[in-house]
Amino acid sequence: MSGVHSYTVNVLWTGAGTSGTESYTSYARDHEVVVAGKPAIEGSSDPAFRGDESRYAPEELFVASLSQCHMLWALQMAARAGVRVVGYSDRAIGAMRIQSVGGGQFIGVTLHPQLTVADEVDEEAVARIHADAHAYCFISRSVNFPVRISPVTTIVAAPEHP
Repeated sequence: MSGVHSYTVNVLWTGAGTSGTESYTSYARDHEVVVAGKPAIEGSSDPAFRGDESRYAPEELFVASLSQCHMLWALQMAARAGVRVVGYSDRAIGAMRIQSVGGGQFIGVTLHPQLTVADEVDEEAVARIHADAHAYCFISRSVNFPVRISPVTTIVAAPEHP
């Protein structure tokens, strides 16, 4: 799979109300993120920026995309290495600095992936899986801040095969 891949995402602002952007406080930040053939994602801004806390903020989705990308690569690297992963979770935490003039940027994201494996595996193999996943992840390769990986591995007894 080489070449250029294209991704089309439509964002539709739904928060105009009756007065639109008459003032900073006159409109809602509500919007929908739509990809053809998939359920819409209800978005808003972070509540600190007058957003609806019940909707996803772009910053949350950005951190989620880093976590998802790492997970998908880690699973592929585990399969290649013969490590049988039977569970995966992550608690991803992103840090964003806001400047006094109103702009800002992410300054780092830390992923806390937890692999549950069915058989004994040495920590070196798990470290290699995460290092390779990080090296291949399209999203982490595209950002200009550190993405740190703080993994945990849990070993469960191999299920009995009949």
